[in-house]
Amino acid sequence: MKMSAYMRRRWSIIALVLATFIVGACHAQDNTYQEEADRLAALLNWQQGSVVADIGAGGGELTLIAIKRVGPTGRVYATELDTKKLAHLEDLAAKEKNITAIQAGEAQTNLPPECCDSIFMRLVYHHLTKPAEIDASLFRSLKPGGLLAVIDREPPPGSVKVQGVPDNRGGHGMPQKILMDELTSAGFQVAQSPGDWPSKLYCVVFRKSI
Repeated sequence: MKMSAYMRRRWSIIALVLATFIVGACHAQDNTYQEEADRLAALLNWQQGSVVADIGAGGGELTLIAIKRVGPTGRVYATELDTKKLAHLEDLAAKEKNITAIQAGEAQTNLPPECCDSIFMRLVYHHLTKPAEIDASLFRSLKPGGLLAVIDREPPPGSVKVQGVPDNRGGHGMPQKILMDELTSAGFQVAQSPGDWPSKLYCVVFRKSI
């Protein structure tokens, strides 16, 4: 059955609205990543030649911004447990020579020892099934005096527990106090916790003692 001119116009309008919404949502997300990266750059002192690691890098959005900050003499390690996401990061690394994609483990970052000036992770910590082992691995991977930034959120009300993670997580989020307790137990010192982080998240910056 042929579609009437009225229906064609109607579906064209619907398609245009949906496309506008999708483009707007993607643009807002890009702006959020840029804002967070700008703040991370200041907090973690990213400079030309810095060596940085993005833990659980996902689609590499923050990785790509970070390599612009550290420049051609710097390096960004992008780790990922998910094999499909890792394949995407490997594609990025083939194009951008100062990205190194690394297969992450459940209990190890698989980063070289004392390789990084700074490390960051965004909405990853509450997924860790072996946080004590990862915390120790993060500590080993930082240079003395290096910085670790963890971005996460408080567990939303009624959030369902993530399978395999410790019971004290409370779902798809990480209580900030527990995060700080765990990482200070691993030998880190709390450096700062800036307020008003984008997207209703929080950020805590830790330092590896010299």
